[in-house]
Amino acid sequence: MLLEAKNINVTLNGARIVKDISFSVDRGEVLTILGPNGAGKSVLVRAILGLVPYSGEVKWEGSPTIGYLPQGLTPVKMKGMPITVRDFFVLKREKVTEDEMVTMLHLVGLHERILGKLVGNLSGGQFQRMLIAWVLISRPDIIFFDEPTTGIDIGGGETIYSLLDTIRKKENLTIVLVTHDLNIVYEYSTNVLCLGNEGWLCYGPPQEALDPRTLEKLFGVKLKYHKHH
Repeated sequence: MLLEAKNINVTLNGARIVKDISFSVDRGEVLTILGPNGAGKSVLVRAILGLVPYSGEVKWEGSPTIGYLPQGLTPVKMKGMPITVRDFFVLKREKVTEDEMVTMLHLVGLHERILGKLVGNLSGGQFQRMLIAWVLISRPDIIFFDEPTTGIDIGGGETIYSLLDTIRKKENLTIVLVTHDLNIVYEYSTNVLCLGNEGWLCYGPPQEALDPRTLEKLFGVKLKYHKHH
């Protein structure tokens, strides 16, 4: 078991955001943390990574290298900044070589000519792919992706998810994916952890954990859905 979390609780500004959450992730798996906005998904991830105070227990197997792509990074926010893609990679890992940058860019389907472009001038799809390459440059064992399709249209989003799955298989990665997008859960997840506004709702393989009643509690409305096999 690469990661085991037991009874994780997080209280911020007097409000309990995460309540008694337990789960585990084995090597090579994809855990999707699913739920509506405000359910505490991002806070749970930051707690696991030790970025916010928490109670409970987080156990790692060995000392894995951890990659983290937080929510909210967009080219719009970096518009006008004099930072090229090459500069951005160096910020991540000071002694990274040009060959390593090119290898990672190719892995996510980008050409090396992008290295000289300003980060803020990339398209949404290019930027998201570049961020994935940026995380991969540290050769992580496990990567936490928080809403990796923010700001990308549905078609582009599906491409990003399939790209992540391809890279996971090729690089033998473990992925923890935060999303409120139900469509990708069945196709790419080993297990799903459901967080509603009232706390924990389900945990397990999506085909078993997600049923109409859980989905209604999760999103507050009755959903029509097709169960993948």
